[in-house]
Amino acid sequence: MPVQHQENTNEVTNIVLIGVGGQGTILVSRIITYALTEAGYDVKMSEIHGMAQRGGSVSTQIRYGKKVYSPIIGQAEADILIAFEKMEALRGSSYLKPGNTIIVNDYEIMPLPVAVGKVDYPDKILEELASHYKTIVINAGEAAKKLGNSRVMNVVLLGAMVEACKLNNLDWQAALRENIPTRYLDVNQMAFEHGRQLVLSAY
Repeated sequence: MPVQHQENTNEVTNIVLIGVGGQGTILVSRIITYALTEAGYDVKMSEIHGMAQRGGSVSTQIRYGKKVYSPIIGQAEADILIAFEKMEALRGSSYLKPGNTIIVNDYEIMPLPVAVGKVDYPDKILEELASHYKTIVINAGEAAKKLGNSRVMNVVLLGAMVEACKLNNLDWQAALRENIPTRYLDVNQMAFEHGRQLVLSAY
């Protein structure tokens, strides 16, 4: 089911994005922030870097509305969570309001403790999330491979978010052009549209 986007700009909408360093979480956040700002919203964005250079957790928070006074989103305050990796989805889910929407990439990146056998990668993450939240599962990795560039997985997820949250009225093409180098623009535009179609066909 699509997210019911808040049309009343007196309301503040809270978005959290979470992933692993190198997945392009911050780029997607900047694209979203640009599109919302150009549409006339007051937007605040904050970045939280873990050990990003070593594949650690990276999250960003975006708040937008008619007037936003603080960039910080607390626990159980997010309207939308976009997770670029499954275990990060579980880690970030505490930010989401009960029953609200999480868009999760069905993709695994083994953190160091898992890779060296000290702990196990959690089982049944998607089932656990679905028992608490409206969970939209996207295989952005597979979509990016079909497009011939695994690095556009993040923009596939952006397209999925735009369709799920009914934010199609914003100028996403301008936001992509502003934030992505010209030589990579075509494949990212295709990735964006592919993400939208994944939600349209499945949900």
